[in-house]
Amino acid sequence: MQVTETLVEGLKHEFTISVPVADLDARAGVKFGDIQGKIRLNGFRPGKVPVSHIKKLYGRSTMMEVVNETIHTTNDQVFTERGFRLATEPRVKFLPGEAAVEDVLSGKSDLVYSVTVELVPTIDLADFKDFKVEKLVAEVSDADLALAVERIAESYRSFTDRGEGATAQAGDRVTISFKGTINGEPFDTGAADDVKVVIGSKQFLEGFEDQLIGIAAGETRTLKCAFPASYGNPKLAGKDAEFEATASLIESPNELRIDDQFATMLGLETLERLQQAVRKRLVADYAEVSRRCVKRALLDRLDEAHRFEAPPTLVEQEFNQMWQGIAEEMEAGGRTFADENTTEEESRAEYRVIADRRVRLGLVLAEIASRNKIEVSTEELDQVLFEQARRMPGREKDVWEYFRNNPNALAGIRAPILEEKVVNFILELADVTERTVSHAELLKADEEATKTKLNQGAGE
Repeated sequence: MQVTETLVEGLKHEFTISVPVADLDARAGVKFGDIQGKIRLNGFRPGKVPVSHIKKLYGRSTMMEVVNETIHTTNDQVFTERGFRLATEPRVKFLPGEAAVEDVLSGKSDLVYSVTVELVPTIDLADFKDFKVEKLVAEVSDADLALAVERIAESYRSFTDRGEGATAQAGDRVTISFKGTINGEPFDTGAADDVKVVIGSKQFLEGFEDQLIGIAAGETRTLKCAFPASYGNPKLAGKDAEFEATASLIESPNELRIDDQFATMLGLETLERLQQAVRKRLVADYAEVSRRCVKRALLDRLDEAHRFEAPPTLVEQEFNQMWQGIAEEMEAGGRTFADENTTEEESRAEYRVIADRRVRLGLVLAEIASRNKIEVSTEELDQVLFEQARRMPGREKDVWEYFRNNPNALAGIRAPILEEKVVNFILELADVTERTVSHAELLKADEEATKTKLNQGAGE
């Protein structure tokens, strides 16, 4: 066997490898002998089928198997001897071309091929004890609790028909049917029947609800509104619209009573039990947002501390996957790059930076896990699979079998578990300072970070 390194370009390495035909024949001979001992053919005693006859029957398929096994074992040997950690699967190309394969399979020529790989770069991990990370935390105040309970109660508020001739006031619920137009033309999602609108709930476009004040059952009005510039559908964003709305029912709100009786209606014994349950949920919600924020801060520190060349092929694969999702999302929403105040070229450049960050952070997290023997236990994996299966009642077995028989899907479950464990490991070593903020400040910090595209990195 001859091995010649023909290219070293950053993390990319290429070799030309030649395996003598005699070696291939020897490997094939072993396989033919194995076949001879097992094959049963009419006219021949067991174990006595001539090798020449076996070659006629199985020569090509056996040589294909030999060539594949030879390439695999030879590559492993070459990479192991050099201490390579592969970032990509080896790319094999037969030399001088695909036509040469026939000569190899017929035993007329040596096996000559090139193999190209990209390596995992050497990663010098930072000292995580030097990391300073701020963790925003928010406590559930009495005001937060009261507001949350009130919102629950508000969703159960009942209304009473105000009767013939009544006109709608702020807080009333008006049942309307409407048809919307822009420049006189109807638009998708612009029409609906028997929609219940609570005046002052701010669930509709700005000004929509206020223009219903004073309307009576049976009355038709033209409501003029504007879609905000940030509206999700770019075809409607910033556009002026008119809605022809006809009211069919005017209802006044009944008294909102938040007491033990209300708690009982929700299946809890007392109002105090309801408040305890709501507080518990809020604590969990606040903790989730806090965790999300501190994790982003930690990923930013990891990104800053580990700048190295990421394997180009991995970056390209990550970018292509992201870009496909972006293109499909934009097409589904009817958006253009101009709607986003950018160009396709600028957007591609921006997302390549994000792809590079994702790959680097993924490699760093994997390196930390490897060096510190951080693994996902069978119990941890089973717990997540159990939660997945529980979401599909009656099909639990199908869910388990899908993941057990689909390594890629199972890897997709394992990866985020491992990532969370690595993040916990780093946070235990880092200098984490907690800062207490209000719930509104915590949400604002989370929202601002979410708007930053770079925070769409590993684990985001």
